[in-house]
Amino acid sequence: MKLNEIKDNEGARKSRIRVARGIGSGKGKTAGRGQKGQKARSGVAVNGFEGGQMPIYRRLPKRGFKNPFSVSYAVVNLDTIQKAIDAGKLNAADINIDALLNAGVISKKLDGVRLLARGAITTSVTISVNSASKAAIAAVEKAGGKVNVVA
Repeated sequence: MKLNEIKDNEGARKSRIRVARGIGSGKGKTAGRGQKGQKARSGVAVNGFEGGQMPIYRRLPKRGFKNPFSVSYAVVNLDTIQKAIDAGKLNAADINIDALLNAGVISKKLDGVRLLARGAITTSVTISVNSASKAAIAAVEKAGGKVNVVA
C-alpha cells in the first residue's frame, strides 16, 4: 500500500445536501421545511415546547437542595501514602497537597485534602492536610510522625 493509494471506505463520507438550489435537486423551493408556519422561518427554537400543554419541567416538583457552604475533600488514606513512599514518589520528611498532587496520589485538589486511616503506615512522616480523622492522626503519631491540619 502506498500513501497515494489510500482512500476512504465506500459510504464513509456523506456529502452535505445543498438545500434551496432549484427544483431538480429535490430540496428546492421550501428547502425541506414544509409550508409556512413558525418552523419554516429562520431563528426558531421550540425545544421543550409541548404544544401548549404544561411542559414537563413545570409538571415535575422541585427536589433537593444545593448547600453553598459544602466542602468536598480529596480523600487520601494511610496505605496509599505508604505505597507512594515505598515507590519513591513521596518524600516522607514533608508531605503536603502539592507533593500528593505531583506524586499522583490525588488527581484534584478540590476544596482540600482529607487524611483517613485505612491501612497502616510504618514510616515516620510529616503530613500537612486540610482535614484528618482522629484515627489517622493517632496512627501517624504512633508511627513517630506528625499531622499538621492547615485551614
